[in-house]
Amino acid sequence: MDNHQQSLEDRYGRKLTYLRVSVTDRCNLRCMYCVPRNGIEKVHHADVLSYEELFRLCRIAVDLGIKKIRVTGGEPLVRIDIDKFLLQLAEISGLSEITLTTNGVFLGSYLETFKAAGIRRINISLDTLVRGKYEFITGHDCLLPVLDSIDRAFNAGFNPVKINVVVMRGINDDEVEDLARLSMDRPFHIRFIEYMPMGGSSQDFPDLYMPSSDIAGLIEEALGPLEPVRSKKGDGPARRFKIKGAAGEVGFISAVSNHFCDSCNRLRLTATGCLRTCLL
Repeated sequence: MDNHQQSLEDRYGRKLTYLRVSVTDRCNLRCMYCVPRNGIEKVHHADVLSYEELFRLCRIAVDLGIKKIRVTGGEPLVRIDIDKFLLQLAEISGLSEITLTTNGVFLGSYLETFKAAGIRRINISLDTLVRGKYEFITGHDCLLPVLDSIDRAFNAGFNPVKINVVVMRGINDDEVEDLARLSMDRPFHIRFIEYMPMGGSSQDFPDLYMPSSDIAGLIEEALGPLEPVRSKKGDGPARRFKIKGAAGEVGFISAVSNHFCDSCNRLRLTATGCLRTCLL
């Protein structure tokens, strides 16, 4: 089938070229903005798609016009043989990009395999640089292996290494400057994400929410003006900027204060085989 002749379009006229594939609902962390206070009922293993089923659906999606696949979870690296699945994805003709979103705890041991699979972009979640605060936010004392994974990914040549930061007022907003500084010496892309009322966070939303305009203001006050970076087609919803003299960049994903639904090009495949055009 000629991939270039195919096109997925939803009823709002949005062309869908990007598929996010959740390979598991399980995670080794319990981030406060993701997991409800009373926990999440885990999906039975028998109800989770096999790698064979996931691969077949990904191949069909590419035949229909999907160009980019991002592998997510839960935490994708907790699933056994995830490296073999990514190597298999790399064999799909017509797929221009494979990316991965991870909390980074187990990333270090997989980096060489992921490079072999053609992955060049990795998104790593990092909401704080303070060890005790990391444990408070995620429920586990895992900051050091995550920082090590970021260093190893950079040294292994992954570019860009994107670092996702969910900003919460009164919890980690005092670290916005320090996190933005990570883009100064290395070409990291720091993505500041507005706290959203999802999972277990709805009750706390009014107190913890901080708009991107306030986050950007903290950065400019400490580090100087943010210079806009022109986005390329397929870049996603982040508004991109550089701090003067920085090797990398910062960006803002403003799902609450500045909806980007009209330009969304994403289709989502859940671990149980449901297709969604929106997380909500």
